[in-house]
Amino acid sequence: MAKGSAEKIRKKAMGLTVALVLVGFGAAAASLFHWQVVRGEELSVKAMEQSLRSTTLPAMRGTIYDATGTKVLAQSASVWTVVLEPAYLAEEEGLRRTVASGLSEILGLDEAELYEKTGDRSSYYTVIKRKIESDVRDRINDFKLEHNIDNGIRLIDDYKRYYPYGSVASNVLGFTGADNQGLDGLELYYESELSGSAGRLVAAKNGFGTDMPFEYEQVIEAENGYDLVLTIDTTVQSVLEKYLAEGIERFKVKSGAVAVMMDVDTGGILGLATRPNYDPNDPFTIRDQNLLKEVEALPEGEARDEAESVALATQWRNKGVSDTYYPGSVYKMCVGSMGLEEGVIKEDSQFTCSGQVKLEGVDDPIHCWKREGHGTTTFREGLCNSCNPWFMHIGSELRIDRFCKYRESFGFTEKTGIDLPGEARSIYHPEGEMGLPDLMVESFGQNFSITPIQMITACAAVANGGHLVRPHVVGRIVDGDGNIIKNADTSYRRQVISEETSRTISDILRQNAMAGTARGGYVSGYRVCGKTGTSEKVAKHNEDPTKPMEYIASYCGFAPAEDPKYALLVFFDEPDGEANGNLTGGNAVAGPIFSAIMQELLPYLGVEVQYTEDEYSQLDMVSPSVVGLTIGEAQEKLRELGLYYDVVGDESDWDNKVVEQIPESGTTVPKKGKVVLYTSGYDLNEAMVEVPDFFGYDLVNASYLAAVNGLQISVNGVRDEGSQVTLQGVPAGDKVKQGTVITLTFASEVNTETYVHLD
Repeated sequence: MAKGSAEKIRKKAMGLTVALVLVGFGAAAASLFHWQVVRGEELSVKAMEQSLRSTTLPAMRGTIYDATGTKVLAQSASVWTVVLEPAYLAEEEGLRRTVASGLSEILGLDEAELYEKTGDRSSYYTVIKRKIESDVRDRINDFKLEHNIDNGIRLIDDYKRYYPYGSVASNVLGFTGADNQGLDGLELYYESELSGSAGRLVAAKNGFGTDMPFEYEQVIEAENGYDLVLTIDTTVQSVLEKYLAEGIERFKVKSGAVAVMMDVDTGGILGLATRPNYDPNDPFTIRDQNLLKEVEALPEGEARDEAESVALATQWRNKGVSDTYYPGSVYKMCVGSMGLEEGVIKEDSQFTCSGQVKLEGVDDPIHCWKREGHGTTTFREGLCNSCNPWFMHIGSELRIDRFCKYRESFGFTEKTGIDLPGEARSIYHPEGEMGLPDLMVESFGQNFSITPIQMITACAAVANGGHLVRPHVVGRIVDGDGNIIKNADTSYRRQVISEETSRTISDILRQNAMAGTARGGYVSGYRVCGKTGTSEKVAKHNEDPTKPMEYIASYCGFAPAEDPKYALLVFFDEPDGEANGNLTGGNAVAGPIFSAIMQELLPYLGVEVQYTEDEYSQLDMVSPSVVGLTIGEAQEKLRELGLYYDVVGDESDWDNKVVEQIPESGTTVPKKGKVVLYTSGYDLNEAMVEVPDFFGYDLVNASYLAAVNGLQISVNGVRDEGSQVTLQGVPAGDKVKQGTVITLTFASEVNTETYVHLD
């Protein structure tokens, strides 16, 4: 071959080689650029996922305190997750058997399944049980120590939610799920604040995908949640719940109840009690016996399961926030304020009530609760009489436009924004769709629905000089060191009525509680303002007119009258008149409960007592201490105080010592009442007496009934002629010692407002 031809071939080969090298390197560079730069971050993440195992470490949920900042209503306590490390156990058959046998007994798990899990050579992390308590943890640690097990069983920190006060404020607090997430109440509403940030346990895997031992792990610590300090006072809440339960039992209430107390200046909720309720430590158990009976009456199957779900939802529901109702005549405090503010009426304006109002185009007249009418009365008298036609007159004078303006201003057409989940919207006739009959009926609180929290908020505006507050149950959010993260907004939303109108309505409501139709809520020694409400459940009745009309009995008021601080709404849904002596009205049913709550809470809240001369003359006194004295010495001391005595036990020797007394020292005893002295060796059977049923008795006959049974009474409420017992402090049938003082709450005009009569 010629030399020139060979050189040409060589050069071509060199060129081809260079081209191939360049193409190859170019492709490699392009590929490298694609994988390292374009998809580098994506592949890095995947590589990390393949080489690491990440386990969530839960944060400690924030604590919920009551208004004192010291009483814990909800807290998270340490529990543990039990984890197997099978890679340490798989090679030792005897150890596997020992671990499976021991843990199955301690944890109540299946031994065969546990044994199978101990043989997984590829795993250093297998969860077998979560949220064990400290006693179980201790048994596991003892088991490990006994069998010299260093590796193979691990205990990982976790947390469980506890509610130390059980059912107290349950419908406010809510509860958490299995993963510590909030499912209802404050636990749900403040989930992001309470939950904190979870940590991570990051462990390496080897090239075969097997977990590496714990020395290859890294812990990223969790950040604990913030704490909540509520406006709810545990003492206030407990008192509300106690009397709410008492009222439900006394008046045979069928569909639950609400009691809510508010600071009228700040909107802070001191207590919000509802029935039914539940224990948040065990939220999936039906606590209300009536609901439970309804479920258990059904046969096993889909219908029963559905009924159980409905019952649970009912007991979890916060009736004060999530349910609407016809407010009835308590709404008249707002309508009266509208009329005064607009100048369409004055305090001494007059109107004649004939007992009914006939509207053009409406077939049937609208009746007053007092069928014969109230005659000609002033506005002050009309409010104290709770006269329906009077307020229909105010509505007609306001006209639809101004009525709707104030309805909106009082907050009845919007949610209050309370910091609880599930707040309901009110149901009402919009201004453009409201006719004269609608206006007339709404003017005395019927045919529109609001929530109890809207009503108590409007009541606060009537009381505090006319300012609409922002209702709330959380006062502040704090971190683990006590630093305030956020305070509740206590600013006023707007001015609804003037201070002058507020003072006038407050004074009328004070008179109403003392001498008007709201005397059922009268509290001796305190200047209470009050208004009753008895509303018909018309919509329910229309569904089945063959059944009797059901009622909502409520009482709304505030104290003290001269400088209002605290508003209280008590609300009973469907008191059973057939079972409780025909009592369905707000004055008879809700009034005594309102009175009993205020009687107990106003002193606790620091409201100064101011007795009238008549009240002071009838005031109970403090029982002296005579335990340890001889019978003779005790008799002399009691005589000097104007008290009488009885002796139970050996009274043959006046030198015998008194070993016990009823009423006890420091408790109340009626003036000119009796202290029963118990001497050594007294017969307990002789000392015990059964409490009679005082319900419906007037003061004279109740006093006599107590005396013949060896008991005494303390009077709460009104002492008017015709007043009768509507509530007693110790249930009938209970056994107590002779001399025990039974608190009786009296109410007058118990049938006032029993029927509104919209027919």
